[in-house]
Amino acid sequence: MANLGFIGVGIMGKPMAQHLMEAGNKVHIYDVVDAPVKELASKGAVACASCREVAEKSDIVFMMVPDTPDVEAALLGKNGVIEGIKEGSIVVDMSSISPIATKEFAKKLAEKGVEMLDAPVSGGQVGAENATLSIMVGGKAAVFAKIKPYFELMGKNIVHIGGNGDGQTCKVANQIVVGETIMAISEALLFASKAGADPSKVREALLGGFAQSRILDLHGKRIIERTFQPGFRIRHQQKDLNNALQGARSLGMSLPGCAVAQELFNALTAQGDSNLDHSALVMALEKLANHKVAGK
Repeated sequence: MANLGFIGVGIMGKPMAQHLMEAGNKVHIYDVVDAPVKELASKGAVACASCREVAEKSDIVFMMVPDTPDVEAALLGKNGVIEGIKEGSIVVDMSSISPIATKEFAKKLAEKGVEMLDAPVSGGQVGAENATLSIMVGGKAAVFAKIKPYFELMGKNIVHIGGNGDGQTCKVANQIVVGETIMAISEALLFASKAGADPSKVREALLGGFAQSRILDLHGKRIIERTFQPGFRIRHQQKDLNNALQGARSLGMSLPGCAVAQELFNALTAQGDSNLDHSALVMALEKLANHKVAGK
């Protein structure tokens, strides 16, 4: 039985931590929200009062928090991980954050004799609950080998991408594909609908051809049925595309499609819709077209 820590037990982190617990590990947990901590503690987790306490009591600390500033605060802030972590420990950040910042965090931890993996995930709440997440890992190969058995408790497609920051770079690439594909599918179904074709039939036909994709299958259905309750919120997609655009600027390159998708999400946020599912991007295009996708 390993002494593990898990910081951030929200929608994603709670089921992930629970999978680690169910495998017989002792899991020390912390979150700024009390309710999920109490729930997991009732199932055998050890509730802690701070990130520092989690680090003091754990040999491996997993993190799943919303954004780059949250990771920085949890790692380096007052009562943060770095104040309590022991030399020889490992930090595994499974949040989706800036690759550039990740490399800096890894350097600061290395100065304390602590290894770090960045291991962002794809698969959403359903993937977290079913332990079927795709996990993209950056860091030393030897450290990845030590942690892989724990990843296997939380996910299915687990790939070591390269050094520190490369896991986050892969996640950014994933979100570029997701954001721009949602935009393309929204445009296609909106075009079909305004031209008078049944978008549900168009989607059915496209799923049998070269345009087929998991996003067309799942989010195409959401768009047609207008079921925009969140699986992955617009504000989270915006954060990931912001990481992409910031990274592109630092690399001296252009991501025009990414920028357009981000502006459409920005328009929805201006309308107060940032907590809708990211498939609701179609609503911004509908305003421009003065037409709604109307399927069966």
